[in-house]
Amino acid sequence: MIGRFALVLHSHLPWLRGHGRWPVGEEWLNQAIASSYVPVVDTLRRLADAGGRSLVTVGVTPVLAAQLDDPYCLDGTRSWIADWLWRTQELDDPVASRREAAAAQDTLAALEGRYRAGFSPALRDLADAGVIELLSGPASHPFQPLLDERAAAFALRTGLDEHTIRFGAPAAGIWAPECGYRPGLEDLYQRVGIGHFLMDGPTMLHVGRPTHSAWTVGDSDVIAFGRDLEVTYRVWSPRKGYPGHHEYRDFHVVDANGFRTRRVTSAHVHGEDKAPYDEALAAAAVRRDALDFVEVVRTRLLELSAQRPDPLVVAAYDTELFGHWWHEGPAWLEQVLTLLPQAGIEVTTLTGARTAVAGRIGPEPGSWGTGKDFRVWAGPQVADMVDDNEDLVRRWLKLADTAARDPRQVDLATQALLALSSDWAFMVSKDSAAGYARERHDGHHHAFERLAHAIETDRQVDALPERPFPHLDPRLL
Repeated sequence: MIGRFALVLHSHLPWLRGHGRWPVGEEWLNQAIASSYVPVVDTLRRLADAGGRSLVTVGVTPVLAAQLDDPYCLDGTRSWIADWLWRTQELDDPVASRREAAAAQDTLAALEGRYRAGFSPALRDLADAGVIELLSGPASHPFQPLLDERAAAFALRTGLDEHTIRFGAPAAGIWAPECGYRPGLEDLYQRVGIGHFLMDGPTMLHVGRPTHSAWTVGDSDVIAFGRDLEVTYRVWSPRKGYPGHHEYRDFHVVDANGFRTRRVTSAHVHGEDKAPYDEALAAAAVRRDALDFVEVVRTRLLELSAQRPDPLVVAAYDTELFGHWWHEGPAWLEQVLTLLPQAGIEVTTLTGARTAVAGRIGPEPGSWGTGKDFRVWAGPQVADMVDDNEDLVRRWLKLADTAARDPRQVDLATQALLALSSDWAFMVSKDSAAGYARERHDGHHHAFERLAHAIETDRQVDALPERPFPHLDPRLL
């Protein structure tokens, strides 16, 4: 073995249940379940059946895990897939019709069979068998560097409690939302029992620490792993990444019936002028690009071995890249995880890589967002949202101190957590369904305001139906 490779997948969607269907809302969850979560977990099951162990570190945010186990959400996805199956009859291309119908039938069978009770049992089985490591995180995926210390601790403790109850064991590590870091967060992590977390590569490199080692952070015993961008961008890069290769299914070209039946073809060919999707061509591209990635990792490890023995490469991606954005991603993933050991590379989880610690690091603030700083979540385009969140937290903490026994604190904390989700600022900054994001931000703030006013004036108010975190304990605040 020439070195170690750790693949980390970050699975996250904001709370979508009951907040719109199409084009923004529950449709996102339905698509992600059908095109990413089912095929990715199925891929891991097949690798486990073949004897694979310590394959991947999988982060599942508590807010997503709640939806992946929710009967309403699962029923909605089954209905969505049934509609997908029905619409295949309207395709003019018989090859595409058969392909889409077979995919819909297989996915529907999976949701009615092995995922009938949700995804937690399947993920828990894989974790218990040592196939994967599960990461947790703060309950609603807030951008932690901007949060008051008490609010950050509450969000994290709530998320960790939900994870332990859902998966049967505490999480050893977390995916810090947006890879956001500020000095001092490691002390919070240590207090709540977190042993390691992921940091973006530049956050390490800016203070002269390479990503081929793990580092203990500040004065704590908490370990940070850095994302190796040189390797990660072989897949992730919007210009040169594998998903943009001409044989793969084009995500952006959708026909009148909602199907993607074209391949990328060329950056200079658009819309219906793109060539029809060809499964054989795509399968050959998957093999080619899997071999290329393994060689990239191998070459990188050989280079790093001159700097330290037993070097480490960490590559990290959103789970939704595999299958949803990149249709062939799960097949590529399966081949890569099979080929890496054959190339003399040890595949491991973050827990398995904890022996790679080389010393201490004192990082500066950073994230994996644009500019590797906080601008996406704190820039001028979202300044009003930041102000709203700061006002909310101040009022929330005051009510936690003055009206701790009020039973409405559960709903108040729930709305506060949902309002603080990092997704709303991200979507506004990136102009991705920005109107929906502002609507969600405003809606949760208004719900919080109504509850807070009722508590402050000792008036009655109807309980809210949203309970994404059923074990939330407001006393933790």
